[in-house]
Amino acid sequence: MTSTGGPSVGATLRLLDKADKEIVKLDRAIVGAVYKFQHEFRKNPEAPGFDLKPLKGHERLWSARVNREYRALLVRLGGNDWLLVSVKHRGHVHRNLDRFAYGINQITGAIEYVDLHVVEEDVLGEGGSGEHAERPAQEAAVPEAPLFAAYTARQLADLGVAEPLIPIALKLTTDDELLGLAEYAPRHTGEVLLRLRDGVPYQQVMDEVTAPVAVAGSPGSTDGENWRAAADRSQAVVITDDESLRGIIEEGDFGRWKVFLHPTQERLVARTYSGPARVGGGPGTGKTIVALHRVKHLVERLPPGHNKPVLFTTFNKNLAADLRSRLLSLGGPHLLARVDILHVDQLATRVVSEADPGNAKRRIDDTQALREWRQLLVEAGESRWDAEFLCDEWNQVILGQAVSSRADYFRARRAGRGRSVSRADRAEIWQLAERFTQRLDVNGWETHRQVAERAAQLETARQHKIEERRRQEEESGGPGNIHAQSGTGAWMRYRYRHIVVDEAQDLGAAHWKMLRSMAPREADDIFLVGDTHQRIYDNQVTLGSLGVNIRGRSSKLTLSYRTTREILSAAIRILEGTDFDDLDGGSDDLAGYRSVLHGGRPRLRSADSWDKELDLVVEQVQAWHDVPRESVAVCVPTNDMADEVVTRLARRGIMATKITGDGARGVEGVHVGTMYRFKGLEYRCMIIAGVSEGLVPRAAVDAWERTDRLRHRRELQRARSLLFVAATRARDALTISWNGEPSRFLRPLGAGDR
Repeated sequence: MTSTGGPSVGATLRLLDKADKEIVKLDRAIVGAVYKFQHEFRKNPEAPGFDLKPLKGHERLWSARVNREYRALLVRLGGNDWLLVSVKHRGHVHRNLDRFAYGINQITGAIEYVDLHVVEEDVLGEGGSGEHAERPAQEAAVPEAPLFAAYTARQLADLGVAEPLIPIALKLTTDDELLGLAEYAPRHTGEVLLRLRDGVPYQQVMDEVTAPVAVAGSPGSTDGENWRAAADRSQAVVITDDESLRGIIEEGDFGRWKVFLHPTQERLVARTYSGPARVGGGPGTGKTIVALHRVKHLVERLPPGHNKPVLFTTFNKNLAADLRSRLLSLGGPHLLARVDILHVDQLATRVVSEADPGNAKRRIDDTQALREWRQLLVEAGESRWDAEFLCDEWNQVILGQAVSSRADYFRARRAGRGRSVSRADRAEIWQLAERFTQRLDVNGWETHRQVAERAAQLETARQHKIEERRRQEEESGGPGNIHAQSGTGAWMRYRYRHIVVDEAQDLGAAHWKMLRSMAPREADDIFLVGDTHQRIYDNQVTLGSLGVNIRGRSSKLTLSYRTTREILSAAIRILEGTDFDDLDGGSDDLAGYRSVLHGGRPRLRSADSWDKELDLVVEQVQAWHDVPRESVAVCVPTNDMADEVVTRLARRGIMATKITGDGARGVEGVHVGTMYRFKGLEYRCMIIAGVSEGLVPRAAVDAWERTDRLRHRRELQRARSLLFVAATRARDALTISWNGEPSRFLRPLGAGDR
């Protein structure tokens, strides 16, 4: 019906979840028109050019002109409060007036909108162009059992499934249809149906998914106040300025992580854990989102104060900077004021600097350390040992077990190192390790791993002092000698009460020993998120052996909301035949991991030479002309290749910026970098170039197959993980190219067959 009284000048405009996914698929010119529309609409929805009017047969659904061909569909919440739910071609609007379903969910109290015509056509093929319509007659004659035949419409409604979608849900017969429905359905509906399909008992879905978001009373009543309250319960974002909408549409930053959590995620965030807890899951499942909200949850439970008892850490400075920015957006400066945000090497450096403020040594990374090992062997005329083995032995065994003498090294365990060494071998290795350490000292260098080990020792010593003091107080029945303790300062306190770790799979043993000593062993002490399928450094640890016991407190997220299932399926096939650990001595897999998004299949392209492949890269970037350059990335195996890509793009008039250890060098242009640089990033369109045998994996890896099979297997796994990480950075489109022979990792994708 037509609202009483037209809207007055000035409006609040909100964007409903999933509307951004629909808008971003429109032609760039139309997306630009949407930007202009929202800007002008917020100023004055009464402007005649909008032709704002209620749709025939609908109580609250209105349409407004975006341009000559497209119209915006808006739910009027009341007064000047509007919810943008879709942008459609005007012909579609007129033809399908009776197929637009919207309302307030009777269970969750949230506003839901569905275009039933699109769902029926794309999911069930009822428009004649779908999957069912293409089946041969003999196949179509064989009835398939509905996926949800065991449930009634009432049961699904009680779980909060959107009522207009229940008849469609009860018709579904394949997992592809279910995933298709989940793409269009409200997120709660999708989660309920996917959990039921996974075999989770009905009552468990009710308790774990529906109950946390259920509201009391009658959320479906139609007065304006209830619709505004429903909007606040919905996954919708208020558009405050032009840039906020641009970020939502072009970068995918809908703000979901800032405000909304799935019930599954919410339980993980708000739960009280009796000790360390881990959340795993594949790319795009929201692990970092959970970590951000977990930090906020822990801070909100702190007593008033000005200290920083919560540590939020990850494995490199770029990711730490991103976490800081996102946490600021999530909770503002008051939240940030109670949290220490540092990457683990920065944290270790702080600990060591406090203990040795006069230390002026320069930190070097693993790459430079390996170069120094190679140079040492050349100078010593040593050919029996190779630099990679010695560097790993020094990192994993000598530093990893805090070995400080020749005798200790003879006793050190080498489980998992693969290649066995005799007592005489150990004597030679120890002598070379001493010469390497002396070489670093002479040059005034130390490695980040050395710093991490020393920090772990210092923090372990601090922990022992704290626990000894606690024992003394318990035995004496009161505080210890205050005068004797006055000089110890912070040594008598743990640095943190809570520790949250992002990208946990890439931390080394020394990092974990340091972190374990920084917080008391109490409830909610350590919370970590990570995925070993994305491990890009050779830091395989067993957390239980390092005092971080996550047994019984490990959960997994399985739904990806970033990458399409076509890209995800290809990425998972890259990992075929490889086993992954779970950070605690067991195995991990991606069972049940899937995407609710649909898109085109990854494109595979070959070239005769690297020069020709560079031309393919330019051609593909040009083909994505309607995508902002900053939303496109090119990933390659080496730094030199990255430089060549930047140069070739510039020669063709395409601005590009290289990603370094400090992040992107510029704010504009296509992002280009090595596979290591793309960890934690996301792009609408991605090219992975140079995926040739000998580069991915690098040729030197196969030399280990003869001398150290375990090392060979680990290096191949790491190379696969790097390619997996790169592929899953793509949100909408992925192209993989090579020259010469394609990488063996691409064979499951059919690369060698064309």
